[in-house]
Amino acid sequence: MINRTVGFVGGGRITGIILDGLKRAGVLPATIIVSDPAAAVLGKLKERHPGISVTSDNAQAASQDVVFLAVHPPLMAEVLPKIAGNLKPHAIAVSLAPKFTIAKLSGLLGGFQRIARVIPNAPSLIGAGFNPVCFAPALVPADRQVIARSFGTLGECPEVAEEKLEAYAVLAAMRPTYFWFQFAELLSLGHSFGLTDSEAAAALEQMVTGAVQTLTRSGLSAAQVRDLVPVMPLVDVEANWTETYRTKLTAIYQKIKP
Repeated sequence: MINRTVGFVGGGRITGIILDGLKRAGVLPATIIVSDPAAAVLGKLKERHPGISVTSDNAQAASQDVVFLAVHPPLMAEVLPKIAGNLKPHAIAVSLAPKFTIAKLSGLLGGFQRIARVIPNAPSLIGAGFNPVCFAPALVPADRQVIARSFGTLGECPEVAEEKLEAYAVLAAMRPTYFWFQFAELLSLGHSFGLTDSEAAAALEQMVTGAVQTLTRSGLSAAQVRDLVPVMPLVDVEANWTETYRTKLTAIYQKIKP
């Protein structure tokens, strides 16, 4: 992608994350145009990335070689038909949103078929992302490599079946929000207990990584893993948290399913 022109239709959070991640990896494309109706949003992006071009005209962003559709799902049906005529025949359109299938995106883009879908997540900012992708049949292997290599610099980018993307949106894209407030509180408590910021951070990072790997790689059941530690200070609230996970996350999954 580094030798292709890039457009972002939408300049919100995920556009900023991708640009920051590419910059951190040293692979920011030379030509980037970001469109958004909000001047303040564009101003913040331009401040962080002086080399990009910004505009309120979606047509300019949509006329690049690789076009990221960074539009909130409720606005897709309104925005996409207006930019359909600006897509180059050889362009690759990359949707970053759940809910809208390749078939539906193609319909909104006037039959354009060179489409990929990616479910991005915030840790891409530091090259630790998990960004599953699926491709329309019209994209040949060379096209697919353009997208896979670009997102590969931001973390993992596995190719998955399209019907699983919304599950990944709940499990991977939204996942950090389920834990960040807890992690922040643990860091604060560690500091209050006498650890330095770096000591608390190192302990938390290793604990989280090790805990997940113990659950997924040890071969033990979930009950057996829980039994590895005899003291569970939060056991009295676990049932409430479990019910919250099941009800809220099931509801959001049903909402974003195509």
